[in-house]
Amino acid sequence: MTWDWQVFLNDDGSGRTYLQWMFDAWGWTLSVAGASWVIAMLCGALIGTLRTLPNSPWLVRFANAWVELFRNVPLLVQIFIWYFVVPKIFPAMKDLPSFVLVVFALGFFTSARIAEQVRAGVQALPRGQRYAGMAMGFTTLQTYRYVILPMAFRIIIPPLTSESMNLLKNSSVAFAVSIAELTMFAMQAQEETSRGIEIYLAVTALYAVSAFAVNRVMAFVEKKVQIPGFVVAGSTGGGH
Repeated sequence: MTWDWQVFLNDDGSGRTYLQWMFDAWGWTLSVAGASWVIAMLCGALIGTLRTLPNSPWLVRFANAWVELFRNVPLLVQIFIWYFVVPKIFPAMKDLPSFVLVVFALGFFTSARIAEQVRAGVQALPRGQRYAGMAMGFTTLQTYRYVILPMAFRIIIPPLTSESMNLLKNSSVAFAVSIAELTMFAMQAQEETSRGIEIYLAVTALYAVSAFAVNRVMAFVEKKVQIPGFVVAGSTGGGH
């Protein structure tokens, strides 16, 4: 077997090299993952919190239905639904670019998993935390804002790190709706150059570097928000 890493310096036929094409694709991968992460965290935190509300059975049912819906349908199917079905049902969404639809699909899919982590974090706290907020005269919203959620999020940072890394890797399914991300680049470049080994090794390295960067950033955050004397589950800063 011979290696030919010079393949990345060849012109891909459009005036750019395969190396430039690969880094452009990397940018799309990071864009899809980053935008989806924002939606996943916002929706996941909200839905996870709703699942733990006392005396709000309909909100709890709604949040539970959200989690079961988005967690039990394969991601690839959800992406096709957002791409082919949703614009048919809601004509106003016909003009949305496929990038936005994929971000919604990946963000909502991951939000269900994050919501489960948030629920587990809130319910892992001693009941005294909630009672302490009530004793201070806080409303339910204030109790969650100032007492429960700050502690719960410290507990779940390690699993949130895993979900963030999974989201980055799951962004590879965006190729299914023609997003020019890394996986699509690898498939097309391999066909054009017949240098699949070099292409896929390079793409694998970029995915690994990206995931490792997410891991380190989350480990930094975990270290910064750690409360002295408070043990965070799985807080080794790298067990993700």
